[in-house]
Amino acid sequence: MAKADIAYVCQSCGSAYPKWAGKCEACGAWNTLVEETAVAPPGGLAPTPRAKGGHGLNFEDLSGDQKPVKRLLTGISELDRALGGGLVPASAILIGGDPGIGKSTILLQAAAALGRKGISVAYISGEEAIAQIQDRARRLGLADAPVKLAAETELRAIIDGVKREKPQVMIVDSIQTMWSDAIGAAPGTVAQVRACAHDLVRFAKKSGSVLVLVGHVTKDGQVAGPKVVEHLVDAVLYFEGERGHHFRLLRAVKNRFGGTDEIGVFEMTEAGLAEVPNPSALFLDSRGGRASGAVVFAGMEGARPVLVEIQALAAPAAYGTPRRAVVGWDSARLAMILAVLEARCGLPFGGRDVYLSVAGGLRISEPAADLAVAAALVSAVFDVPLEDDAVAFGEVALSGDIRPASRAASRLKEAVKLGFGRAYARDASKSELSKAESGIEVIEVRRLRDLVDQIAKKARKDT
Repeated sequence: MAKADIAYVCQSCGSAYPKWAGKCEACGAWNTLVEETAVAPPGGLAPTPRAKGGHGLNFEDLSGDQKPVKRLLTGISELDRALGGGLVPASAILIGGDPGIGKSTILLQAAAALGRKGISVAYISGEEAIAQIQDRARRLGLADAPVKLAAETELRAIIDGVKREKPQVMIVDSIQTMWSDAIGAAPGTVAQVRACAHDLVRFAKKSGSVLVLVGHVTKDGQVAGPKVVEHLVDAVLYFEGERGHHFRLLRAVKNRFGGTDEIGVFEMTEAGLAEVPNPSALFLDSRGGRASGAVVFAGMEGARPVLVEIQALAAPAAYGTPRRAVVGWDSARLAMILAVLEARCGLPFGGRDVYLSVAGGLRISEPAADLAVAAALVSAVFDVPLEDDAVAFGEVALSGDIRPASRAASRLKEAVKLGFGRAYARDASKSELSKAESGIEVIEVRRLRDLVDQIAKKARKDT
């Protein structure tokens, strides 16, 4: 019998140490090192013996003679968009998200849609009984779909079952519940998650099936388990959304077969998750009579333009130190915009509490939102609303200059489609403006002071 190796593995990041310590030096987490005993090589299952007389490794040319793989369309266009055009055979996909966000619901809907198209689908649950899945399928109107269900957590039984059934798509919900008897660790530990994911991905690559893994997330929003799980798979999708809002975002953060930062937008309804083909209309459903401090930002989520309202409030500070509260944007970038407004435009914020929120619960990360945030802050300070049909986009430099944003034509087209008539932005190149549809006036803003002067002038007229 092979000698067991003992190591202390961090349950947060997966780093291994020869002896126990109170703090993980890799991620800084406390009391996360757990003793684990490995009685088999990484991957859990015994390695396949090499054939006698074989070379062990076969090489091929880059050109090759294999035909391009044909993607499997799930029938849910927003899911296909996030995947880069559908499911790729022999690929592995990891879907993470908070509990109750809708991971199992969207996968059951996708499994039913694939089954109705004649694609064999196996849905393996380690968290629910078969009767519970069937009850949810009846509520969603999916009970008639030809999907094969199984409730199992033991890795060898799962692999034996899918070898027998040979499904084109197999869904495992979730990877944290799987365990292998070749690993001397409890289910849900880093060693078990890593080993089970490795074996399932290896089976998918050899069999040509599409593997979809569901992963829980930690309190920091990362998929629970080591980062090696994300490295093993071909695509990583995150389900995002606030419990107080009815929409959900499926965001691709890794995709070997498509673009990253692509999103699919869904709305949670009684009949499950419904697609939202025009997310801008969802985020701007309360247009009309916009108050001061509210500015519409023409942003980009992957290749899709999305218009969202940014709201700001500047109130006198009740205490000595002014507050800075941000929802849906980077707080460090807000501090930079406030510093530029004070140093370059002469607007003092030292005695004001500043609150900034992205309406609808969407989180924005692109720098092009700087100008919209600055416009919302200036509008709140002067208590003067911008025009109801105006959008803004552009990056603010520390010098106070406005840098042009990429894909200006797509942003302007989306604004025109939703009825906006003007846009505050840096002068785009003639080629970009020629691509945009007519009917929108681009108000040139070269420096942030130009925007402040325009809003201040409007405030003087109103008074």
